[in-house]
Amino acid sequence: MAESFGTDPERYDRARPRYPDALVARVAAAGREVLDVGCGTGIAARQFQAAGCTVLGIDPDPRMTEFADRTGVPVEVATFESWEPAGRTFDVVVAGTAWHWVDPVAGPAKAAQVLRPGGRLAAFWHAVDPPPDVTDAFTAVYRQVLPDLPFPIGPRSHGADAYQPLFTRAADGMRGTGAFGEPEQWRFDSARTYTRDEWLDQLPTSGALTRLAPDRLAELLNGIGSAIDALGGRFTTAQATVAVTAVRA
Repeated sequence: MAESFGTDPERYDRARPRYPDALVARVAAAGREVLDVGCGTGIAARQFQAAGCTVLGIDPDPRMTEFADRTGVPVEVATFESWEPAGRTFDVVVAGTAWHWVDPVAGPAKAAQVLRPGGRLAAFWHAVDPPPDVTDAFTAVYRQVLPDLPFPIGPRSHGADAYQPLFTRAADGMRGTGAFGEPEQWRFDSARTYTRDEWLDQLPTSGALTRLAPDRLAELLNGIGSAIDALGGRFTTAQATVAVTAVRA
């Protein structure tokens, strides 16, 4: 699944949410030479470039890296675990909605290897938390169309609390290297209003749906679209962007 997002890189880059400027600035305070792990189409990389950083991306999917390269992000095609740094070191290693695809032991150890002393490792994710009526409506559609979906869908599958096991795993991996200071968790809260078309545009970029058969995806999108129509054609959702981060000792 980790290499399925390149099916439609244009849609992925267009529809996926950006990261808070406050997060980018806080991470970039550690230095201006950034390694972006799992950079995808370069969403986070371009934000760090705009903040004055020099960024090198790494991603295993050549379809994603070709898009990133066209937008001005230099990328090397590899998994982080197999990537060869060739003696290069960095001030910052980041992973935007990608660190869960990296080995929880080898990944932090590799980051420690390429970070300069005082450098920062920061992995961050978006946690979307729609209102209860929206969650209930979407859950009903998922259960009807995809009853065998291997991911929890429902009131407890949204928001930062639902992601906490992932955040804890990331922090434990950093801690386990013995090369970092105590990990911290930073949270940036926001809200976003989605139209029907905007929500349906980003939905196929979800890891749960990238490999779905076209007919089942169409059925799901039709059902979700009808649910949004019944809710007035748009909805506003809370969003928490959470970073798990530690400084190289």
